[in-house]
Amino acid sequence: MNNLVNKLEQTQFLSKEEWSALIRGRTPGTADYLFERAREVRHRYYQHDVYIRGLIEFTNYCKNDCYYCGIRRSNRHAHRYRLSKEQILDCCETGYRLGFRTFVLQGGEDGHYTDEMLADIVKTIKSRYTDCAITLSVGERSYESYRLLFEAGADRYLLRHETYDPQHYSKLHPQELTAAHRQQCLRDLKEIGYQVGTGFMVGSPWQTPENLADDMLFLKELNPQMVGIGPFIPHHDTPFADQKAGTLELTLFMLGLIRLMLPKVLLPSTTALGTIAPDGRERGILAGANVVMPNLSPTDVRKDYLLYDNKICTGDEAAECRGCMERRMNSIGYNVVVARGDSLNVDTRP
Repeated sequence: MNNLVNKLEQTQFLSKEEWSALIRGRTPGTADYLFERAREVRHRYYQHDVYIRGLIEFTNYCKNDCYYCGIRRSNRHAHRYRLSKEQILDCCETGYRLGFRTFVLQGGEDGHYTDEMLADIVKTIKSRYTDCAITLSVGERSYESYRLLFEAGADRYLLRHETYDPQHYSKLHPQELTAAHRQQCLRDLKEIGYQVGTGFMVGSPWQTPENLADDMLFLKELNPQMVGIGPFIPHHDTPFADQKAGTLELTLFMLGLIRLMLPKVLLPSTTALGTIAPDGRERGILAGANVVMPNLSPTDVRKDYLLYDNKICTGDEAAECRGCMERRMNSIGYNVVVARGDSLNVDTRP
């Protein structure tokens, strides 16, 4: 398998058959070799820097009913909340003082926040913090909506494609949601000019190595600026409550593969990694990741933004999250930096 790792590092490309074989045939020895190569590539472009993003989970209302998600529309046990513009701005003020220079506004697909409301929030943040980037993660919207928010000042947009294969996608989502539409949204975002982030769940129900191979081929085609992946973790109030969680081992392996395929991409070590293993985020960095996202949301709502069970850091103040993350990164030889942290994976295609 090491020969395929070498080929990937040298060419940044594998066929679907090669991807499937590498993922299915991985061993601990292959993983160790992969992580060594991924770290070297990561250090070549990003040294030992770790970018921090201030995550603001501003609404847990969602019109969608995705079978894996704890804030799905049908979950009658979810305690719903929405943050006001003033509350969001308070989060940004706290974050700015703590050194955050990217704010990530993330929420369910909540029609309460109209295009005009979101555009006003974005404009206000940009006017107050001119040296900061704004990332939105608010789901599938129209081309016109994306363009309006971009013109208001949003720099980046996160929309995980979750799984590329349409049949697999249909097993995870109700029929009104399609893989093709989600992928079109990502292409729209790129066309408009956003720095785009996408990604997928690792170990979701019925996922095969071939599904993951398709995901990697899609990432290669899209060439995003950021890729966020994390293990599937079941939520007790969803149809997938009894499904088996994804593993740390496979998630780390996929992180390393992504680093070699897209050497300059921004690659977060996610909260979900820290949820399935106490040192999961550190191990994500050591597998090739270079971004972490501490939470700036008010502590009284964090426990309500539960996409999956046992989410960590729901009770910590923002300063605690920031300090904890810095100590964790320092413990493995990496440095949290105060910077916008723009992606070096600039899309030069026509």
